[in-house]
Amino acid sequence: MSVSTPRPKKVNQIGLTRADYQGRISTLCSGCGHDAISSQIMKAFYQMAVNPHQVAKLSGIGCSSKTPAYFLSQSHGFNGVHGRMPALATGALLGNRDLICIGVSGDGDTVSIGLGQFCHLLRRNVPMIYVIENNGVYGLTKGQFSATADLDSKLKAGVVNDLPPIDCCSLAIEMGCSYVARSFAGDPKQLVALLEGAISHSGTAMLDVISPCVTFNNHESSTKSYKWAKEHEELLHQIDFIPHFEPIDEVHYEEGEVKEVEMHDGSRIRLRKLERDFDPMSKEAALRMLSQTRESEEFLTGLIYVNPVAKNFMDLLEMSEEPLATLPDDKTRPSSEALEEIMRELM
Repeated sequence: MSVSTPRPKKVNQIGLTRADYQGRISTLCSGCGHDAISSQIMKAFYQMAVNPHQVAKLSGIGCSSKTPAYFLSQSHGFNGVHGRMPALATGALLGNRDLICIGVSGDGDTVSIGLGQFCHLLRRNVPMIYVIENNGVYGLTKGQFSATADLDSKLKAGVVNDLPPIDCCSLAIEMGCSYVARSFAGDPKQLVALLEGAISHSGTAMLDVISPCVTFNNHESSTKSYKWAKEHEELLHQIDFIPHFEPIDEVHYEEGEVKEVEMHDGSRIRLRKLERDFDPMSKEAALRMLSQTRESEEFLTGLIYVNPVAKNFMDLLEMSEEPLATLPDDKTRPSSEALEEIMRELM
């Protein structure tokens, strides 16, 4: 009698399976773009061999802010007040800079009620991944236009948007964000590569992901629908990411010109150039390309801007390499003599 040997489970570099990166079963609408994004987040963290216990997941309020429950169930998580997730992320990282922080927000949570906090997070270059699940509406409160809804776009009820949109990528570049990308929930290959680059980046990595709302904003006249996005996506480049533990000579590329950007940990982003000549490290070129595609009613996807040498918030504050949360009391509590000296200086 022969006994079949069970097939060994596929594991990553730290011995974890894909199941170790899963979360709860989603309660979002069937077909929601947010679920596709959650799937790619799980895949990126698995392929980058990130220990889930090292990750902090943060969010505000909205359909998008429910999604951290659907990935990395073994990670730390905190669902904050509407629009205030950037402050939570900043505080968490100041307490423990060893955390890998990923914040998931929506277009309403980010550029409506949370616009002020979002801008200050960007200008400080807080070292975290910031994913905007952008569908142009408030899906949790019955589909009103958000601040990213395109001018003259229509709701299902026929209401026309008469206000210009906020472009999250242009805003991020202007405010000093050091990794700016845009993708589409229906393009998993591109999104995974961009997420892997974001995991390795040492400053703020902002990803604006067009994520159609199948309930309120997926009709013919919507500019955030699956159909419109597929027809109007302007692909900036084909992108691959090479993890630092993956030998370069084992990775095969299509023929053509390649631009390589090295990240802080030695990982590399490789951009296979298309016909256009584009430098992702040029702020002026990035803003110009975003403006051109807006004028032609297309949305640009890919790595739009990166500055791999910009100082992040921890460097600017000259924080200790050892996380504050792990320091003993004798290093964090000033002595009575030190307090007296401070008081004398204030008199």
